[in-house]
Amino acid sequence: MTQMPTPSRPLRIGTRGSALALAQANETRDRLMAAHGLPAEAFRIVPIKTTGDRILDRPLKEIGGKGLFTREIEDALSGGEIDIAVHSMKDMPTIQPEGLVIDCLLPREDVRDAFVSPHAGRIADLPHGAVVGSSSLRRRAQLAHRRPDLVLVEFRGNVQTRLQKLADGVAVATFLAMAGLSRLDMIHVAAGAIEPDEMLPAVAQGAIGVERRRDDDDCAALLAAIHHRPTGIRVQAERAFLKRLDGSCQTPIAGLAELDGDRLILRGEILRPDGSEVVSARREGMSADAAAMGDDLARELLERAGPGFLQA
Repeated sequence: MTQMPTPSRPLRIGTRGSALALAQANETRDRLMAAHGLPAEAFRIVPIKTTGDRILDRPLKEIGGKGLFTREIEDALSGGEIDIAVHSMKDMPTIQPEGLVIDCLLPREDVRDAFVSPHAGRIADLPHGAVVGSSSLRRRAQLAHRRPDLVLVEFRGNVQTRLQKLADGVAVATFLAMAGLSRLDMIHVAAGAIEPDEMLPAVAQGAIGVERRRDDDDCAALLAAIHHRPTGIRVQAERAFLKRLDGSCQTPIAGLAELDGDRLILRGEILRPDGSEVVSARREGMSADAAAMGDDLARELLERAGPGFLQA
């Protein structure tokens, strides 16, 4: 029988401390409360500062790439300081620490990128030579490919920090995730959403994953009740694609899986970091083959791109 959390023995939910991360942890708690009829007091949210949150004056690629927003949280989970961890799946390395597993995905939010600018309504409206801020190598490469005339500058920090940089005139435009703005009730900040046909999103963008210890059967049973299977299938395909490409924050990679009944449509692309070349392809098949489709798509792109493409 599953041991339920109680106010005297609450389930400890580990998360980053940003407003968006806390919103995601609260959504996880609320879904668990609704699924199991538990009071809010049966849960405790534990903010944990990660390396990526502490070091804001250098690009991610200089301090280690993926894992910067998860390592300390996963250490706390492995060490028993928290019971589950809530992550943005686009931040997650494709290989997890020994003894940890993510088998619970919440319903996916809007996957699109948001174009944010007080001066223009869309990318095409930006004047020649405009300064655009982004810390994402994917977004920078995609933008450089479409608009090589633009000047790209590093733009790190949480949503609020980046919006302040925009207000301070560091750049005239930036990009955020529509999912994050939605979860923060800040959709009004976006000048518009960028359709995937124009800018393919990051792998697993808009998806929240809940991590647990592999041997924790009580947490497994609790989380099974809130797992969203369609999101799980889509993320499985995208992360298999990313894993074969050995994707990190140092690699411009985009991918999106979409479901149509039991049919899965997977699109992927890899870019040279300077945006000078893009290699893209797609797969369509049965959802049961999600992981194999992702791996196969990545193999095709690697073969077409040739050795050293992603390191150029």
